[in-house]
Amino acid sequence: GDVGIELRIWLKASDAAEFLGRRRKMAGPTGCGLCGIESLVEAMRPPPSVDEGLIFTPDQIMTAVNSLFPRQALNHETRAVHAAAFWHPARGLVAVREDVGRHNAVDKIVGWALLQGRLPLTACILMVSGRTSFEILQKAVMAGIPVVCAVGAPPSLAVDAARELGVTLLGFARGRRFKVSA
Repeated sequence: GDVGIELRIWLKASDAAEFLGRRRKMAGPTGCGLCGIESLVEAMRPPPSVDEGLIFTPDQIMTAVNSLFPRQALNHETRAVHAAAFWHPARGLVAVREDVGRHNAVDKIVGWALLQGRLPLTACILMVSGRTSFEILQKAVMAGIPVVCAVGAPPSLAVDAARELGVTLLGFARGRRFKVSA
């Protein structure tokens, strides 16, 4: 299809009965928001485009990148925790939230901003310690964030979405380098 490859599988009646007897049932699922979605069209709801934000210099972006790791307290203890943070050119690293999951870290930092009455965040960069997936990009757009910067590589779906939504997407941000993906 236009938005990707969709695979549908049907089981024989005897196998289907066994599968349904063992199927997981969760009253309150958590995750990126795609669990339980049954079609690509449903998963690809178009979020609103972000308003144009500030223009950040390469030095500002590297300052933001290099400020994140020292503030990852849980990751220093465990070496197994992701972080999401907001960086502002005048205030530096405004807030950091950590979690085992990248998506959860982003949820925590966006939730913090919402509770603080700081949305939309058009003057900030969203920093992510892992890679920026399509779902993380969607969350950033819903919070009005025009620039997303990650240590890892963005998948092609995130790059395409960033281009469509007007988000500046930076990846491979390490040391003194980064790559503008969209």
